[in-house]
Amino acid sequence: MSRRRTRAAVSALLAATGLAGAVLVATPAAHAAAGCSVTYTKTSDWPGGFGASVSVTNLGDAIGGWTLEWSFAAGQQVGQHWNAAITQAGTQVSAANVAHNAAIPTGGKAEFGFNGSFTSANPVPASFRLNGTLCTGDVDPTPTTTPTTTTTPAPAATFTNPVLWQDFADIDIIRVGNAYYYSASTMHYSPGAPILRSYDLVNWEFAGHSVPKLDFGAKYDLNGGRGYVRGIWASFLSHRASNNTFYWGGCIDFAKTHIYTAAAVDGTWSKHTTIDKCYYDAGMLVDDDDTMYVAYGNTTLSVAQLSKDGKTEVRSQQVFQTPSNIGTLEGARFYKRNGSYYIFVTRPANGQYILKASNPWGPYTVQQLLLDLPGPIQGGGVPHQGGLVQTQNGDWYYMSFVDAYPGGRVPALAPITWTADGWPRLQTVNGRWGVTYPKPNLPPPPRQVEPMTGTDTFPGPALKPHWEWNHNPDPTKFSVANGVKLSTATVTNDLYAARNTLTRRIQGPTSTGTATLDLTSMRDGDRTGLAMLRDSSAYIGVKREGGRNRIVMVNGLTMNSSWNTTGTGTEVASAALSGSRVWLRANADIRPGTGRQARFSYSTDGVNFTPLGPAFTLNNAWQFFMGYRFAVFNHATQALGGSVTLQRFDLTTP
Repeated sequence: MSRRRTRAAVSALLAATGLAGAVLVATPAAHAAAGCSVTYTKTSDWPGGFGASVSVTNLGDAIGGWTLEWSFAAGQQVGQHWNAAITQAGTQVSAANVAHNAAIPTGGKAEFGFNGSFTSANPVPASFRLNGTLCTGDVDPTPTTTPTTTTTPAPAATFTNPVLWQDFADIDIIRVGNAYYYSASTMHYSPGAPILRSYDLVNWEFAGHSVPKLDFGAKYDLNGGRGYVRGIWASFLSHRASNNTFYWGGCIDFAKTHIYTAAAVDGTWSKHTTIDKCYYDAGMLVDDDDTMYVAYGNTTLSVAQLSKDGKTEVRSQQVFQTPSNIGTLEGARFYKRNGSYYIFVTRPANGQYILKASNPWGPYTVQQLLLDLPGPIQGGGVPHQGGLVQTQNGDWYYMSFVDAYPGGRVPALAPITWTADGWPRLQTVNGRWGVTYPKPNLPPPPRQVEPMTGTDTFPGPALKPHWEWNHNPDPTKFSVANGVKLSTATVTNDLYAARNTLTRRIQGPTSTGTATLDLTSMRDGDRTGLAMLRDSSAYIGVKREGGRNRIVMVNGLTMNSSWNTTGTGTEVASAALSGSRVWLRANADIRPGTGRQARFSYSTDGVNFTPLGPAFTLNNAWQFFMGYRFAVFNHATQALGGSVTLQRFDLTTP
């Protein structure tokens, strides 16, 4: 096929395929022929949202950088994106290359994608511009004279903090080969200790969970007790090259340290050992000689050496006592660089310090990395805690979290440099943690990561790692196969006591969760719905009574500071509901601050949604630690036996 097409031929091809396409022209150097084609494809579609991929083929001479511009005539909005730096102002959209796809040789391609949202219509873009030049469908001939204009340099690839606006606190981050892994706290949610994966430190996906079940007592089953705000706190994630094994470890209930292992983060994790000692807020170092060390403690910091098999402690000693002028230090992470040992610790919730010694047992000296540093999220806290990681190219980065309630604690990334005498320095922007930084200079990723938002139709046989249960579920009361069948597992009028409540993190700063439920097998007294779940909760749901269903909005579900239920909810709005299928929707504003609200609505056709009840004001206190989550529940108030099927869940952003 000829590399040249007439404008009429290109238009006919686009009309036949239903795809928006155009020719992109890079800003040329002198005597350079330019021309490109673009295929814009809607890869998925759901109520109010869509996924799109864009493929750019260079038909002219090689180009070294590009910016693609288009207009969304119907006002569509770009949300999460990958393999391009996308910005939007009104209807105008600009997608700039990132480092790994800046250069496109003749005949080569660059691809990127995004998730978007729309209100009533979602037409494809009518035209594109590259570096200000309208795409014409032709390859421009090589000019016979030298142009008087100069080449416009490609825009620098940057990333924006927070790199992921979801609740992933108490970060431990490592690199194994070209992949980065990130572990976080989950408290009472099960499975525990999620692991995220990235190839560029900016775009992340779920990979798995280190703790398949909270096997730490009946309270984590909501059986004779409850484990709210207990369970998985700050823990460590490490990799041991000698046996190619991943290690996760954490102290549970301030009593014992449990260590789990796996050959791959997305594989099967199993309990490796239980050490009858609490390694509080621990970090693991596998030294050059393969010795395994754990740094841990609060204010009084210690180091433990594990046995060669990593199952027992062979030595432990205190290595540092925090001076009174600093206060409290905890959240240890343990590193080795250029022969020196470092323990990276946080002063909650506004500082970060580092200890340095010539051997793991000290003595350690201390320096401050940051204190009361303004963060990148308006209304959010000081970036702190988390960990350091070195890239394949030798650069260092610090992944912290930012207190951003009611949404929780979200990750922010910043570059680190080192002084000549071996102390880290945080790179700031105008005296604060930067909102944007240059993107890490890393090899092209082997593939795109799976978006953290989008649609799940639950093909089975297991849930995706995006989902976690409120406490351990009863496995006999649910199944996953083209939907999640949720049989009632508890007879209660208290949502906080109901087993098999399925949760998913909310995407910030605002997002919408929509649950599609089949109600055919509900029984009288059953309650199902979609909740905004935390220590102060509300939901939109369905009550089955006298053989009839009602749609209801309930608020006033509350806990006290001991996480015992103080309010089981008040019905504040209701409507008759016909049919056996319903779409329940919650729109949540989780920007940090007071007065943030969630609003509920429902639909009987999946298209037209009716608001129900007053707005629900979210609690932004930090004491529950975890942020709000979307939660789908089904419990009985009279007798077990009923069920609903969660057929689909959509997580979308404006």
